Amino acid sequence: MKRFLFAAVAAAGVCTSAPLFAGDIGVSISIGEPGFYGRLDLGNVPAPQLIYAQPVVVERPPVAVVREPIYLHVPPGYEKHWSRHCREYGACGHPVYFVREQWYNQIYVPHYREAHRVRAEERHDEARHRLGPAVRVHGVRSAGP
Repeated sequence: MKRFLFAAVAAAGVCTSAPLFAGDIGVSISIGEPGFYGRLDLGNVPAPQLIYAQPVVVERPPVAVVREPIYLHVPPGYEKHWSRHCREYGACGHPVYFVREQWYNQIYVPHYREAHRVRAEERHDEARHRLGPAVRVHGVRSAGP
């Protein structure tokens, strides 16, 4: 009986192994990289270039609720059929401004990278200062900076 079950499982694995490999591939793109689509925190970035001058709102809330606008970078064409895509971004019922691809890639991405590189360096320097000149990492003593 065990041999029969093993053979059945092995046969099923052979039949389904090719589609499983196709689904195992993943790509990770994060904010501040070309190809990222999603909500942007503008902070002190220069004013965005917008696709539409007025915000787009799908599914207005039933009561008068004032919501801050959301700035989104979306794939080309999503803004034209926003009611089909707003749920993917959690933006139905919010006023949405769509930023232009060129502005995102040429202004936002470099600004975001620079701001986060500086913050990462500051955190690293602060940690090095707190730990002192000699730090033990995994049992190895280092001389520090």
